[in-house]
Amino acid sequence: MTVETVTAAVLVIGDEILSGRTKDKNIGYIAEYLTQLGIDVREVRVVPDVEEEIVTALNALRHRYTYVFTTGGIGPTHDDITADSVAKAFGVDISEDPRVIALMAPRYKPGEFNAARRRMARIPHGADLVANKVSVAPGFMIGNVIIMAGVPAVMQTMLDDVTPRLKTGTKMLMETIDAAGLAEGTYGGPLGDIAAAHTGATIGSYPSFLDGKFSNQIVVRSKDAQVLAAAVADVHAMIARLNAARAAG
Repeated sequence: MTVETVTAAVLVIGDEILSGRTKDKNIGYIAEYLTQLGIDVREVRVVPDVEEEIVTALNALRHRYTYVFTTGGIGPTHDDITADSVAKAFGVDISEDPRVIALMAPRYKPGEFNAARRRMARIPHGADLVANKVSVAPGFMIGNVIIMAGVPAVMQTMLDDVTPRLKTGTKMLMETIDAAGLAEGTYGGPLGDIAAAHTGATIGSYPSFLDGKFSNQIVVRSKDAQVLAAAVADVHAMIARLNAARAAG
């Protein structure tokens, strides 16, 4: 089986996220959305509204991954500096884009399309627009970087718009197995052996506490169905073997 891997990072921009004032609702949505497309999210960073921090993070991520998706910092106020930071990272100029002016101007009464609102029409040169079906002011895509709003409803419509332009890879397959009452310390060693034997799969153990009881789930992931099936079979066999030993006392 030929496995094609396409990777991505998410860069969340905003002092309000780091301060805790705003709770991020975008990371999980983007990760799940991209996973369904066959794009593996490998890294997430959160940076403040500081140009140097944005530029440094963006340049590191865009050279490391197939795509970088950013959220936040493209509104009308002085602290919305994402577009300018992206232009600096790519070494291009930024100015009001006639395409955006044509989209936004008709939404306002005479005199209402002020300087603050026109900030949202400033796009780095050479970027393609990413449509915003909620509030019109678009995001944009330049190189392998997709710039989106921080407001979840707006971000989601932008993600929908950009999807047809993205290269996608082999989708990740996943199976979740209940550990049947076994503690992680009981199966930690054997599970590590299974993971080492199935290098085409990733295997993780995830504890939870529900209704006053601890439980564990083992999650097996692979982009190859045969590799997944073989690893899952070994995990089931391990659980059966350990439970039999526990029952035997």
